[in-house]
Amino acid sequence: MKFFFFHLMPYSAVDLDAITDNTWIVFPNKHYDPKEGHKLYNRYLDELEYADQLGFDGVCVNEHHQTAYGMMPQPSVLAGALSRRTENAKICVLGRALPLTSNPLTIAEEYAMIDNITGGRLIAGFVRGIGCEYHAMMVNPGESLSRFHEAHDLIIEAWTKEGPFPFDGKHYRLQYVNTWPRPYQEPHPPVWIPSQGSAETMLWASHPDRKYTYLLTFSPTESVTKHLNTYSQQCEKYGYQCTPSQLGWAFPCYVAETDEIAKKEAGQHIENFFNKFLISPMQYKLPPGYSSLNSYKIVVESKFKARGSYLSIGSLIENGMFMCGSPQTVASQLEEYQSKMGFGNLVTMLQFGTLPHDLTKKNLELFSKEVMPKLRHLGNETGVAVAAE
Repeated sequence: MKFFFFHLMPYSAVDLDAITDNTWIVFPNKHYDPKEGHKLYNRYLDELEYADQLGFDGVCVNEHHQTAYGMMPQPSVLAGALSRRTENAKICVLGRALPLTSNPLTIAEEYAMIDNITGGRLIAGFVRGIGCEYHAMMVNPGESLSRFHEAHDLIIEAWTKEGPFPFDGKHYRLQYVNTWPRPYQEPHPPVWIPSQGSAETMLWASHPDRKYTYLLTFSPTESVTKHLNTYSQQCEKYGYQCTPSQLGWAFPCYVAETDEIAKKEAGQHIENFFNKFLISPMQYKLPPGYSSLNSYKIVVESKFKARGSYLSIGSLIENGMFMCGSPQTVASQLEEYQSKMGFGNLVTMLQFGTLPHDLTKKNLELFSKEVMPKLRHLGNETGVAVAAE
């Protein structure tokens, strides 16, 4: 089993009373204080660097725009900072929203630079970006899927083909593709695909030409089990067996001395995360044309339905959207879930919402020292047993 510390870098200094029904796109930036931002950016980088010291296999950043939910509109800036301040952990950019860029070669260059600086410690995450991003960046959501595929193809070719060569696509046309520097890893850095359960993404990522790591994010465990098993079954339909390293699960988690202490310390902060930082109108989350009707139904049923009312810490623990308890409780739950899902990568969000630095540091220490060792033996490469219905 591989363990990763994922940070959203939320603007935790926000006035929570000012958040009524939305923290995305139109939530006024007058609520952002650069002096607080300065402190938070450096605090959050310290936490990511501490995870490297504690033995996490990777540290993760990602991309969001115009929101208090996460202060990383350009994750490669943070990944670049981490590349010189970490020694062993993989640096995972989960991920760059390919359809939002006007020139995907800039992403190929950014990733290649980080891969060179770290000597091959980059994991390249590619995403389409959630619906809100298309409003923020004024990109047609109806072109999202085709832009994503074309940008992906351009980046992979830029990494693997000898240049210069032309690229003539529908959305991107370049006469000279001649990437300097080339990636450190051969043929290119490993690619991860974070997803909310889109059927199109699942079919594409599992194809034998790619076999990318498929990462389910922030969903009830029933939904995660269903989607990871469906992904494994799709691999079998393609004629090969999915390995645990090809499957991942991302979720918030809090560990304390006892179950009671964990719930008491985390309760207010995880409820702030789900009921304040995550909220936005449905038309922002799922703009017309972004996905097929079938994928809309899957995402709404598996994820957004669970967020239709106030989410207490009790309900979040019950539906598996939040792991919380003593080291023994969390480890035993994760071992049970791994037997059902077959994942080999755990992407843990150990800071969430307004969780302060001292509790984040405590969470990192207890998880790394008392949970990770109990689970290291899981997720070997003998293949994934698909759970029976």
